[in-house]
Amino acid sequence: MKGFLVSVRDKAKIYISRNLMFITFVVTSVVNSFLLRAFTVGFNYSFIKPVLADIAVVLFFALFGYCFRPKRRFPYFLVLNILFTVLTIGNCIYFTNYKSFLSISLISTASQLGGVMGAVTNLLEVKQFVFLWSIIAQITVYVLIKKKKPDYFDEIEKLGVGRKYAISTLAAALGTGGIFAATLTGTDVSRLAKQWNREYVLGTFGQYTYQISDTVSSLHAKMNMWLGYDENKQAFTEFYTEKTDSVVTEGKNEYSDIFKGKNVIVIHAESIQQFTLDTFINGEPLTPNLRKLAGESLYFSNFYAQESVGTSSDSEFTFSSSLMPASSGTVAINYWDRDYTTTQSMLGDRGYYVFSMHGNNGSYWNRLNLHKSLGYDRLFNYTDDFVIDETIGLGLSDKSFFRQAIPKIKEISREHKNFYGTLIMLTNHTPFTDIERVSNYQVDFKYRRTDPETGVTEQVSAPFLEGTKLGSYFKSVHYADEAIGQLISDLDSEGLLDNTVIVLYGDHDAKVKEEQFEYYYNYNPFTEEVLTAADEGYIPVDDFYYNLNRKVPFMIWSKDLKEPKEITKVMGMYDVQPTLGNMFGFENSYALGHDIFSIPENEENVVIFPNGNFVTDTVYYNNQKGTYFDVRGYDNVAKHASCNQNYKDTPNPLYSGMRDANYKKLHNTAYGADAAALRTNDGAVDEAYISRYVTYAEERINISNAIIYYDMINKTAEGWTGEAQTVEARKGVFAPPNADKRERIYSI
Repeated sequence: MKGFLVSVRDKAKIYISRNLMFITFVVTSVVNSFLLRAFTVGFNYSFIKPVLADIAVVLFFALFGYCFRPKRRFPYFLVLNILFTVLTIGNCIYFTNYKSFLSISLISTASQLGGVMGAVTNLLEVKQFVFLWSIIAQITVYVLIKKKKPDYFDEIEKLGVGRKYAISTLAAALGTGGIFAATLTGTDVSRLAKQWNREYVLGTFGQYTYQISDTVSSLHAKMNMWLGYDENKQAFTEFYTEKTDSVVTEGKNEYSDIFKGKNVIVIHAESIQQFTLDTFINGEPLTPNLRKLAGESLYFSNFYAQESVGTSSDSEFTFSSSLMPASSGTVAINYWDRDYTTTQSMLGDRGYYVFSMHGNNGSYWNRLNLHKSLGYDRLFNYTDDFVIDETIGLGLSDKSFFRQAIPKIKEISREHKNFYGTLIMLTNHTPFTDIERVSNYQVDFKYRRTDPETGVTEQVSAPFLEGTKLGSYFKSVHYADEAIGQLISDLDSEGLLDNTVIVLYGDHDAKVKEEQFEYYYNYNPFTEEVLTAADEGYIPVDDFYYNLNRKVPFMIWSKDLKEPKEITKVMGMYDVQPTLGNMFGFENSYALGHDIFSIPENEENVVIFPNGNFVTDTVYYNNQKGTYFDVRGYDNVAKHASCNQNYKDTPNPLYSGMRDANYKKLHNTAYGADAAALRTNDGAVDEAYISRYVTYAEERINISNAIIYYDMINKTAEGWTGEAQTVEARKGVFAPPNADKRERIYSI
């Protein structure tokens, strides 16, 4: 036995000495993928499975190194190492912002990075540069070989063992892959094929299998534009036939047609989250104008955006069409040239002049083309229509933008009986750093302290959020709130609100990192200390806490609204079009959402997300982890946990050692780790409930993709009618929409 072990040891030494470049590449690539999981999804899904998958894939790529002469193998392995490392860093950065991973389908959106490089660099962290060690290791091993044994590669070539090692490497790759495949479940394979649960896929299959599968899936999606139409048409037809048979139309209610014939101004409020309306700094509201508007509106306080990687453009699309964002690529870049049944086009058919305005250039998110496809008659943009007299962040400041928009809207109102206009805000766009240049708004914590020796009471300003990303965000939100207040006032002064409905929505959350909220919740201004997980009273940024805080505001305001009201039923961006349609007198048969006022009080709504997560009035379900959080009776942690919120009713307090020195350890125990755990998988719902909504989400994501990828509405309309429908013909419950396409190709 001893002799056998010695023989194995000696053979291993020989193998290692002859394959140093190969081994360095394999080990560093597998370790980097392991570190990526540690930094992102953790090991919630599997520990061994992704390691086996990574080894199999890396071995497969590495074996081609034996096709080169030994001297040429270093460049091959170095290039592969660089590519794998860049991919790993990119995935780590991308996950930080989107809680997802890179896709080849996103290559076409790379042009959007030019204007937001500040946001990209803001996402960089020290840990992301750790992955560079693999490149350094590859180069270091090569340099040491050349230094210690200059003729190393010549000697390896003389041995002529490349073919032998290539075959053994292939066998090892196949063997490891076979072991990995034997561990897979039906759920694993299904999620790998569908790809929209990317966190689960990478956590189970490893980075390299995920990336290969994504590439195949993306190319397959492109091929399916020609090959998959019949299958998707059948699913599309069955879905909408069943929908038509089961629910002919959503019933009339007290809000039906109340705004019919009125003008519409939509305010697309960039990156404004709902919790900011409940935030106070030193006793003063962060967003006084939005709070006032909400108090006079139909205010939907439990509202979620449903965006994917297309962020703002995804929200515009879902807001307009009641469809989900595309799972592969983005509608704005890849699928803008389809026919969609939108709010803009339906109001345009009813004689409205439909326009949009934005303080950025028209090529950003391809809006010149996208907006024409959505049904806008004109996009007023940074390049052609505004005087650039003040810039903040990515373009024209919101205050200047709104000031210049007023006379344009006034002219439109004179020339057209009815209009629908979207004003897209910009200043409150990540990374929020440029606001520091123009804002004097303070995000400190003020209190008074009495000197025990002199008895003199002094004013103290604890830094709190000054110098933090969240602090810059609050300053930016406050600026945006001022701009909105100015806009509403100016519109009213010009008489433009007399027959106009204001619709305001936040397009998505601010993408502020969890670490910023951890600091926010656990900061003690009196000691300037921050609680850690080891401290009593520490409030974690639980994954559910974070996602539930991503809500955005949605409100509908009109001068003659009889009764302002807060609607707390859960609602998503795809519910907006049916809700507005009920109020303005139009209907989209292809809508995936619902008129929120047609849902009975004793029934719950459901909001699905592009990754398969969903939230109802009972639970928030994480489809990646298979866990849920009981939301009944839950009030957002961001409204209660921080010092500014704790003292919002007693601002500028006089410090009391007995009361304040350890106050963070005594407050808000309702939001500690134990409290979060008690709400997780607590029996509020059963497996049948979860399964029903998982199926519901999957079905609607797939139907939405079918409409987007295959231009299904247009093709189905042509198949049913052979010619364009009239406006009157499209008023039926399931009558297909207009099939003829307006010319919409614009130069960018």
